[in-house]
Amino acid sequence: MTAPILEVRGLVRRFGGVTALNGLDLTVRRGTVTALIGPNGAGKSTAFQCISGVIRPDAGQVVFNGQDITGARPDRVTRAGLVRSFQIARGIPRLTVFENLLLYGPAQPGEGLASAILRGPAARRREEELRERARAIAARLNLARVLDNPASALSGGQKKLMEIGRALMAEPKLLLLDEPVAGVNPTLAAEIAQHIAHLRDEGMTVLVVEHHMDFVASLCDPVIVMAEGRLLAEGDFQSIASNHQVQEAYMGRRVHA
Repeated sequence: MTAPILEVRGLVRRFGGVTALNGLDLTVRRGTVTALIGPNGAGKSTAFQCISGVIRPDAGQVVFNGQDITGARPDRVTRAGLVRSFQIARGIPRLTVFENLLLYGPAQPGEGLASAILRGPAARRREEELRERARAIAARLNLARVLDNPASALSGGQKKLMEIGRALMAEPKLLLLDEPVAGVNPTLAAEIAQHIAHLRDEGMTVLVVEHHMDFVASLCDPVIVMAEGRLLAEGDFQSIASNHQVQEAYMGRRVHA
């Protein structure tokens, strides 16, 4: 059996007297679009923050692609190949879509003083590679026609696509998407789902936090359900939807282990 790309073991995170994660265990299999769902306050966002390095867990372990990344800085997590998007997709408003995408490319020549000043053949070659990648990602996400528009001029759905595009520029092995269709009209939500399905078919692994159950049902397998900071259930969408404990959690009654 192939080792999972992500293993979360006994993750705990407290904020003052509130325990947001209470011994969370989950695994993500390679080549899947896995959904992480649960009622409000279940700990999904905190789990994303701990996994991606934005905040440190108080206890537990995060293993990505065989490497312990528990508490690692977000930039190191990203360089390892675990890349996340954010729920509120804004980009840098005054920069164009093209410029926003370029910012997320790895191994930027301008990051080193010497290469930024001298701009030798290797630096110029890398710059052109990043430009080509940005154009290709914009084309696959149907953003080519707005490539020179400022991010502030995009619709909400286009900003969601640009957020996915920025994550793809970082060359992820595992893509964490935080509510990729929240606030998006149904037509564009279906388009985003199709883009994610194509990424999966090309071998990428995706972990999605999403509240839209139609989106989850049509795209995600398996589905992981959280409640009260812990794993509650896991399975395909039909088995999850018929699970009595899951129904109770979404109806607001306390779930007992």
